[in-house]
Amino acid sequence: MRLAILGTGLLGREIALRLQDHRFDVRVWNRTADKAAPLAAAGIPLAPDPAAAIADADLILLLLADAAAINATLFPDAAAAPDLSGRIILQMGTIAPNESRSLAAHVARAGGEYLEAPVLGSLPEARKGHLIVMAGGELDLFQRCLPVLEALSRAPQRVGEVGQGAALKLAMNQLIAGLTASFALSLGLVRAEGIDVEQFMGLLRQSALYAPTFDKKLDKYLGHAYDGANFPLKHLLKDVALFRRVADDAGLDAATLAALQAALERAVAAGLGEADYSALYESLTRDLAGDLSRGDRG
Repeated sequence: MRLAILGTGLLGREIALRLQDHRFDVRVWNRTADKAAPLAAAGIPLAPDPAAAIADADLILLLLADAAAINATLFPDAAAAPDLSGRIILQMGTIAPNESRSLAAHVARAGGEYLEAPVLGSLPEARKGHLIVMAGGELDLFQRCLPVLEALSRAPQRVGEVGQGAALKLAMNQLIAGLTASFALSLGLVRAEGIDVEQFMGLLRQSALYAPTFDKKLDKYLGHAYDGANFPLKHLLKDVALFRRVADDAGLDAATLAALQAALERAVAAGLGEADYSALYESLTRDLAGDLSRGDRG
């Protein structure tokens, strides 16, 4: 099976390398070709444009930023859709359920088949093949895509029809934002009151309130160091805004996310968009309008 990967950002790059290691025939395209250069150095061919990548592939994996980027890449000319006959589009990014259903319809009109398979996990999980895959689409198509999905995940799951995988991924990413914000505020108060952080953590670890992500990100909060991002803060902002829109359509009250979105926007405005998403801590515990290099205030 010949694979094309459109979008070689942080996750797309690792997925391409993982699939190459599993002896799939992989080629890639990225809007900024220079960012795909490390893949070329690893022996993965670079397509000059999306059309060339699609023409040589049986299965096209989409790892693009959002639905707008997907449509601009796959369907740049509304009057002349590409011929996707005999090809499978595997959408692996975070988009809204209705965006995924619309994309499925576009792909079908172009003669292709469509499966959404967004993933939970970051670069370490991608390297090990431990991503959590939440697929939505026809069961037969899911089963045909399993050889690829099983190279990336220990237990890829089909959760339902197109749109349901996208919804589940958004639900998961909302938890990333919520857990990060809640822990940041609690840790901020603990530090502001001069309470021993390890004593706080020791008590927290014994409780039903504990989540492993608290320890995973603790050193970043304590050191105010957010480089080496596996999931940049700007992407979490995008997903929170998207969740709010989807929640509104579903009749859910997501008003509490408005303040969280505003905090993420402050962090991006302060130059932390490319930092690890845990940099949200700075927005919730410090004055980002001031100098972040000032003494520790939480």
